[in-house]
Amino acid sequence: MTTAIYPGSFDPFTLGHLDILERACGIFERVIVAVLRNPNKTPTFSGEERIEMIRESVSNDRVAVDSFEGLTVQFAQQVDAAAIVRGLRATSDFESEFQMALFNRKLAPMVTTVFLMTSFANVFLSSSLIKEVARHGGDVEFAVPPSVATRLARLRENRQS
Repeated sequence: MTTAIYPGSFDPFTLGHLDILERACGIFERVIVAVLRNPNKTPTFSGEERIEMIRESVSNDRVAVDSFEGLTVQFAQQVDAAAIVRGLRATSDFESEFQMALFNRKLAPMVTTVFLMTSFANVFLSSSLIKEVARHGGDVEFAVPPSVATRLARLRENRQS
């Protein structure tokens, strides 16, 4: 069984992420959405909340959701993944992603990085932009799965109280 990991912070999970995940499922037999736990960052949602939002948003039995800390390639090797899936929105994403892919290849030559371009409809989406718009009361339902929209609205309401 060919397994790939799709790593990221997913804070929050967007329709752009879902688009990349669905296309990765067309290539790989199993895809593990790997939620990064970075102790140097303070995410809006906890790791557990991000995992829950992804599980609520995905209905594919070939998709698993897990979390990891540390190097992506080490996690890929730990779960016996053949590939790391990365989504690209624009050329600005490519340079840093390309550099990371080359470095990962040095660390783990048997793990291939696969780049998937996001669909045109999602090219402008970013988790940070979505959080900023939601924080100020803007509508983000067009950009995130329903369970994520609900949590973002709840987050805004709690900040207003």
